[in-house]
Amino acid sequence: ALARAAQIRKLMGEEGKTLQVVFITLDPERDTPEVIDAYVKAFDPTFVALSGTLEETAATAKEFGVFFEKVPLGDTYTISHTATSYVYDTRGVLRLGLSHRLSA
Repeated sequence: ALARAAQIRKLMGEEGKTLQVVFITLDPERDTPEVIDAYVKAFDPTFVALSGTLEETAATAKEFGVFFEKVPLGDTYTISHTATSYVYDTRGVLRLGLSHRLSA
């Protein structure tokens, strides 16, 4: 989704400068603010990354209708989740929601 957002932003030319991409991690245990910021900036230096506590993450996910769960994987884990991109206009009105299922 981030690669696609970066591509769309570039294709928009000057108008792309008005596009603000915000990425919210679902794995705050591993995704420290520094890690997640570096991750999103690898796609585009204007992208913003947000993280919070597990409780804040769960509350935000619920508010946006995003499901996620920690899935054990040997001595580590993965996060199974729905991935949703939302497009809001400059007045904060939701214009588009795109969803698909991913594991990260």
